[in-house]
Amino acid sequence: MTDKTDQTKAMKTKKQFLLFLLVAFGVTYAMGILTWYGSTAGAEMSVFPSAQMFYPAAGVMLAYVLTQWQEHLLPRWFYLCFMLVTVMMLVLSVLCIAMPQQEMTVYGQPVCAWVILAQYVMIGGSIFCWITLLAAGKSRREAYGLRFQKWKASLGCVLVFLLLYFARALIGYAMSGQVGMFFESFQNSQTWSYLLMLPLNFLLAFAPFFGEEYGWRYYMQPLLQKRFGMRGGVLVLGAAWGIWHVFLDFFYYTTPDMGLMMLISQMITCITLGIFFAWAYLKTGNLWVPVILHYLNNNLTLVVANQYSIEVLENQQLTWSMIPQALLLNGILFGLFFLSREFRKTSTALQAQ
Repeated sequence: MTDKTDQTKAMKTKKQFLLFLLVAFGVTYAMGILTWYGSTAGAEMSVFPSAQMFYPAAGVMLAYVLTQWQEHLLPRWFYLCFMLVTVMMLVLSVLCIAMPQQEMTVYGQPVCAWVILAQYVMIGGSIFCWITLLAAGKSRREAYGLRFQKWKASLGCVLVFLLLYFARALIGYAMSGQVGMFFESFQNSQTWSYLLMLPLNFLLAFAPFFGEEYGWRYYMQPLLQKRFGMRGGVLVLGAAWGIWHVFLDFFYYTTPDMGLMMLISQMITCITLGIFFAWAYLKTGNLWVPVILHYLNNNLTLVVANQYSIEVLENQQLTWSMIPQALLLNGILFGLFFLSREFRKTSTALQAQ
């Protein structure tokens, strides 16, 4: 009887994993073809990376909805709300390519209407997701990794990340002989206004960052750690996370001629940040910590660059000489957390459902 039960559970887990891969990677790579096409056609592409961030969590949710809908602790309305927002973001990405001529005037400048609509969808979607998440109740949130816990340890992880993040930026500027540029950003009043608004903006735009972390840290990390060990699982996840960005690396973040450099840089970032995010999650058991860290990592890029426009992420210029520096800085500042006691455990206590 036990063997049969174990076999049934294993089959269910396998089905869930395949469904997750179908959405998290299958949809991402299918949309990646449109990313390539849109880049060659000169279309507005900024909706694509935002939409892609939703796919991992949507994959987890679809897998659970299709395999354990009757489970009474399943946060159904939260899942359905998030998946609906995901579909809307996907559709808006397609419309950016299919109907690029639809524009609106913002501050006297023509802007793609689908980009503006995507912003409203993300804000409205985040608000409705908060409502359905709170309405789900404590038991459902706890059963599916959605509970906020260990406040002091969680805050400590966030503060450590901020210290390391700005230390990396300062060292990077110093290594290039431009240390003054780092401090220029903090002499800008816009910087402080932006920083003060970050907490509120998180509440209004948490959904895409949750979208990645619910897929990577909550679902995929425990599975890979069970298969490859505490450290090996995190390394495999970091590599998979990096490869997941491949179409954006070649056709959005930079141009195809620099795509390989961007992909390698992305792999370094995802593996080393993945180590820190995994450490924070293992230390607190609080998924909201890596969600917040992911949000800070992406949004503080504008502060470090002292350019308050989403365009700073597009068509970046790279050289091969930047790769060793990225490996050194990220490896030392974030990779050293592999030595922490959280990674010396023989098995993870954070098992996916």
